[in-house]
Amino acid sequence: MTETLILAAILIPCLVIAIVFHEVAHGWTALMLGDPTAKEQRRLSLNPLRHVDPVGTLIVPGALALFGGPVFGWAKPVPVRKNRLDNPRYGMMAVAAAGPGTNLVLAGIGAVALGLVGTTLTLPPSGAVEWVLTGLNYFIVINIFLALFNLLPIPPFDGSHIVEGLLPRSMAAQYARLQQIGMFLLIALIAITWAFPDSGIIENVVLPPVEWLREKYLALALWIAN
Repeated sequence: MTETLILAAILIPCLVIAIVFHEVAHGWTALMLGDPTAKEQRRLSLNPLRHVDPVGTLIVPGALALFGGPVFGWAKPVPVRKNRLDNPRYGMMAVAAAGPGTNLVLAGIGAVALGLVGTTLTLPPSGAVEWVLTGLNYFIVINIFLALFNLLPIPPFDGSHIVEGLLPRSMAAQYARLQQIGMFLLIALIAITWAFPDSGIIENVVLPPVEWLREKYLALALWIAN
């Protein structure tokens, strides 16, 4: 029980930091590109309470964990008004990419910290140091997973906005219509993973690149430690 509580105390802050910085990055990028909507609605804050979505942050991951499905969720999206951006087409791509990009930077910071802690070790880690190393490992994985999961080209994920900006205008207009049913697609994805936890949909799509990237970050940490 004690180890479970310690692990929860490590995982929750890691997840909160990853989600909050992800959302704030969207808002700051939009502000720099001409859209102050997030600032007007006081969403450029690192206060986690401003970004909690009752369904995506609490109910969905809690229910998936309870029923043994793969656990994932989302925060309350930072508001961005495309028509207020200086260049709506490419500005929206930059805003969408800012969130996953920030998570990859955070993973890099975690890898550097992991390597620096490693330089202090003269014996196999134990006690508090072992938990710090565990926390940094989870921090890296959580940020990588959040970045790649959000890059899936499924509305309303960030990847859908990037794909829309890359498509020719005629095709982009048709693709944009999927945003109207994006929530239904997300609900369908959740329902499938919930009903068929052994189907491995998310694991088979997202986890291989997550593991590949994790190895690169750990190689960076090892290089620093040595």
